[in-house]
Amino acid sequence: MLVRSMDQLENEGRVISISHGKASAVRLLTKSDGLNFSLSEARAQKAGQSNLWYKNHWEANFVRSGKAVLEDCSTGERWNLGPGVLYCVGPTDKHRIIREQDTEMRIISVFNPPIVGEETHDEDGAYPPTGPIPQGKERMFVKSLQDIRDAGMEVIVGDIATSRRYLTVADNLGFSLHSVLLKAGVKADCWYKHHWEGNVILDGNMEVTDYAAGDVHALGPGGMYLVGPKDRHQIHALTDMLIISVFDPPLTGTEQRDEDGSYPATGPVPKGPMGSGSED
Repeated sequence: MLVRSMDQLENEGRVISISHGKASAVRLLTKSDGLNFSLSEARAQKAGQSNLWYKNHWEANFVRSGKAVLEDCSTGERWNLGPGVLYCVGPTDKHRIIREQDTEMRIISVFNPPIVGEETHDEDGAYPPTGPIPQGKERMFVKSLQDIRDAGMEVIVGDIATSRRYLTVADNLGFSLHSVLLKAGVKADCWYKHHWEGNVILDGNMEVTDYAAGDVHALGPGGMYLVGPKDRHQIHALTDMLIISVFDPPLTGTEQRDEDGSYPATGPVPKGPMGSGSED
């Protein structure tokens, strides 16, 4: 189990200026963590626009707070971005983020291949290559919470959680991404024998118990914990919770947990940090 927090990384000076000084990023998981994705929070404060083109990556973005307009520079199509909206862009997607007001915007950003962690945008709005690019979709796409509900991908997981499965194996990004709601008081034993799961807390407070080490981690907004095949653990929601959960390999979207708190195997399991997730 790996635990980090945005506060910790900020105190260590690990906040990167991106988009030519128009935004910043806190990188919670990077390529060195041995997964098929990296995990960051991007932040912007000022009105303006950023021209971006991730030639060497797919990027999935979940809007945590704030508003903007996303524009496809090839077609001129536009989408309104706000809390609960997810958008994905790939190597063919020149796009523009337009912010009309000086208000804080925070976006949870997931890259595949994972980024190293020190990158900032070049003149085209891209990052350098960091590995094989997943298949992805034909072009960029956007999903709202209503889209997830209409697709039948708002799943009740036992009596534990409501999981809104924004991205699944069908999206061909090499990971799945879920927005997870927990009610205050929920306790659940989990053991993801066939996956790595990275979690970022957006709202609420919880405790995560690492059964192997005997440690209890108190986590609040900005906290991140990563668990893999060897990490039996318990989650305890002290308040109502909103969490972004990223699975590698990706889930199909219809799974339910078994009696061990695990999901069925859906693909090869990456090594994870220091190889601790390898099947040995």
